[in-house]
Amino acid sequence: NPAWICQRYKNQYNFATLYDRDLRIPVYSAYIYQPGLGNRSSLWFVEPQLINPAYSKDMDTETSISNQYKITPQQIGQSQAISQDYKNLQGLDRGHLSPSGHQSGNNSKWATFTLTNIVPQNSTLNKGQWKDYENQTMAQKTQGCTTTYVITGAVPGNTYISNKRVNVPSHIWSAACCQTNTIMKTWAVIAENSNNHVQNLTLAQLEANLSQLYGKGQVSLFHSACP
Repeated sequence: NPAWICQRYKNQYNFATLYDRDLRIPVYSAYIYQPGLGNRSSLWFVEPQLINPAYSKDMDTETSISNQYKITPQQIGQSQAISQDYKNLQGLDRGHLSPSGHQSGNNSKWATFTLTNIVPQNSTLNKGQWKDYENQTMAQKTQGCTTTYVITGAVPGNTYISNKRVNVPSHIWSAACCQTNTIMKTWAVIAENSNNHVQNLTLAQLEANLSQLYGKGQVSLFHSACP
């Protein structure tokens, strides 16, 4: 029961997410890497369009949606994860697939704070090697790139939080394809969501890994122009 979400905040589209309504986590988020200045959001958002296709396409807070559409947080939670699901986490963080640090300007950064872009991520990994990959490795690898396309995803695991409402992924992965003046170049990583270790892979290696992990046929992440 997937939902394709064009992530919109304050009437501006920022990135795309494939969301699994049953597991209440994203399958992946896809975005253009453009790190810049701006602040993190203090608020978390949810998606009115998942509650009812007739509702707003703009992400909003649970309070605002509850007031506007006269519904309860529990009703919002039927279609997606809500803030209550992420209370009292032990050893887990709210892990962004499309990270705020890869966006520029307050609105684009804040748009990543929708719970449809979040998975329960191992705290040590999120604050450790995954953070190093997001901040340092990505900055190094994108030198000379004019545009960098990124897909970051999660493989569903066997455990859940919040009374089996929200799945805890077994793996978190990311792949990038960048346009330089001469060629397209790609790279990829995967991490078990239980260890503070990020494994560097080629795009082809990641796709082969994901084909096995998902068990749903051949996984192809980018246009064939990305080698």
